[in-house]
Amino acid sequence: MNDGNAASRVIQDLRARVTGATPGTRLPSVRELTAHHGASPVTVAEAIRALVAQGLVEARPGKGTFVAARPEPVRAPDLSWQTVALGPGRFGESEMQALLALPPDGAIPLSGGYLHADLQPATALGTALARVARQPAAWQRGPAEGREDLRDWFARDAGAYLRARDLVICPGGQAALSSAFRALAAPGDTLLVESPTYLGALAAAHASGLRVVPVPADENGVLPDQLAAAFARTGARLFYCQPLYANPSGATLAADRRAAVMTAVRANGAFLIEDDYARDLVIDGAAPPPLAADDPDGHVVHLRSLTKSAAPGLRIAAIGARGPAGARLRSARLLDDFFVAGPLQQAALEFVTGPGWARHLRTLHRELKNRREALLGALERHLPALVPAAIPRGGLHLWVRLADGVDDVALAANAAAQGVIVFPGRPWFAAEPPAAHLRLTYAAAPPDLMDEAVRRLARAFRK
Repeated sequence: MNDGNAASRVIQDLRARVTGATPGTRLPSVRELTAHHGASPVTVAEAIRALVAQGLVEARPGKGTFVAARPEPVRAPDLSWQTVALGPGRFGESEMQALLALPPDGAIPLSGGYLHADLQPATALGTALARVARQPAAWQRGPAEGREDLRDWFARDAGAYLRARDLVICPGGQAALSSAFRALAAPGDTLLVESPTYLGALAAAHASGLRVVPVPADENGVLPDQLAAAFARTGARLFYCQPLYANPSGATLAADRRAAVMTAVRANGAFLIEDDYARDLVIDGAAPPPLAADDPDGHVVHLRSLTKSAAPGLRIAAIGARGPAGARLRSARLLDDFFVAGPLQQAALEFVTGPGWARHLRTLHRELKNRREALLGALERHLPALVPAAIPRGGLHLWVRLADGVDDVALAANAAAQGVIVFPGRPWFAAEPPAAHLRLTYAAAPPDLMDEAVRRLARAFRK
């Protein structure tokens, strides 16, 4: 006897009896249904439970099974009033949702901002967190600014001037950015940014009510003369910058531009928010030191995150500044969420101060290079026009320019239909983009899928 088929027969029979019947009508007993369908009592009981869960029948112990009362029709809710009460949507909300969306089954991701699962030190992190979680002290309230030993590790990594007392631990770089914009500027103030720049920074700036002004940049980072001109024209006191492997362009601020950039910042009495998200994502050579390492007078606000170089779930970052700016940052973080979970802080500290961290970084650097080369090789074979002239020496992404007349947003939609996820370049610009681009991520998929991913992207061009 096939119990699965028997259960289906019982369910179909009872559904037919329920249809049109008056609520409270008694249905055949388990014994009657067992005899009629040649099913076991267990199978019949399971069928009845399935219909009870759907609200079609009601089982009354000791009395039998009955047609369930039908719920009163519910008026469809009218939520249209909320569009008036809420006002216009915020800049970047839909783009951020698209950026963070999980790829559908079968699609190859060439988008996203996190390491593929096989690059994440999940076992080591899980071991550290499990060990920490068994320590009662880890669950107690710690300093609002975060563990001093963890802040000290971030400070030593940043360079000569920042100290643990200057830093505050945050639940990821995005939270740190949002706090910094609110702490260091007021609604209506001007924020200068590289063009293009990180989409999440643009969204956070607009959410803070800032006026965002782009400053041209090339493969060697922001143009110092253009930065000085933007300061003079706007009166801005805040500049957001990614000097190392910028997202999305991959650019690193050239050595001969660093002093000129800092001169422009100092001359205008401004702050430079240094987003050092890619400090651990080196592929070729060695990374230059942070700008914060050569900032005696406290103009640089330094942000460093572990999330990009470890795992999405390790929401640990530190942001710091010296003097009153640091105090304002610490106050802003206190108002946002009091403090970051103690067990996560302690697990992060154990990981980055143990031998596993160095091993992870060695493996990560090697594997990022393999993936970058695999993606470049696939582009050379199938879409040679997309191979960028400047290859980033680290980071997670390639920034490729499209031919004139190509719609990057439409192309990304076509690519998704072909089973490869890429991200259009348009949202990464604070103003009109000078050309169409795609951001192609090489860290989100294994190297053996890069060729197929680019084949699918090539098909999207032909649609």
